[in-house]
Amino acid sequence: MTAEILAATEHLVLRRMTNDDAAALAAYRSDPVQARYQSWETPYPLDSARALIAQMRNVRFAQPGVWLQIGIETSGRLIGDIAVRVDGDQARQATVGFTLAADAQGHGYATEALRTVISLLFTEHDVHRICADCDTRNHRSVALLERIGMRRGGSPPQVSLVER
Repeated sequence: MTAEILAATEHLVLRRMTNDDAAALAAYRSDPVQARYQSWETPYPLDSARALIAQMRNVRFAQPGVWLQIGIETSGRLIGDIAVRVDGDQARQATVGFTLAADAQGHGYATEALRTVISLLFTEHDVHRICADCDTRNHRSVALLERIGMRRGGSPPQVSLVER
């Protein structure tokens, strides 16, 4: 099944996930280290991965009030996803989150993917404020978000890291 491509970068393809991605999605979400700061339990069942992919099938990028999981692919392999939600009441605000397979970390992929999604939200969807959904105990993710220009709190930040 061919996936809809939302953006392509030097190293990545950001795309809609397909049924063919279910096993990879379930695998990296089943890693307890990756799930430690996330909202799901491990192991992450294959049926849950399939259901999530099916749920996202008709969601448009930047559709207000709805989360969309965008697949991050490199070299033909799904290595993670970025969650994007434009606020339903404040369509000029969005929230992003991300998960990357352990063996794909440390290569700049999350940075590249987040910068691309943020750029799309700002330039093509008239979003003015983007927050990140990140557990602040996850020091590596916090450092990544700060490296791309997010900051904790502040008023009025263009991009901010929301603590949870």
